[in-house]
Amino acid sequence: MVSSKLYSPASLSGREIEILDLVATGLTNLEIAEELEISKRTVDNHISNILTKTKTENRVELVRWALQWGKICLNDVNCCYLPSSTASQSINEAAS
Repeated sequence: MVSSKLYSPASLSGREIEILDLVATGLTNLEIAEELEISKRTVDNHISNILTKTKTENRVELVRWALQWGKICLNDVNCCYLPSSTASQSINEAAS
């Protein structure tokens, strides 16, 4: 059964989204800290806050929530790309 927790939106800061994106790639808190050049304790605090805001209990549930709400793009899944002007032209030319 799918948890209803996945269906509640939350407002995350830019930094929280950045950390969430790194969580989704599989990095540990220490690896995230090294990547962002911040302390591991700061990452721990951010992740704790993100879990609270999203009402999720663990990293797996958090990533599912993020995919559900379009907060992350993972391996070209759930990504929204704006067409470039040349891509739009190609589509229009193909339709003609």
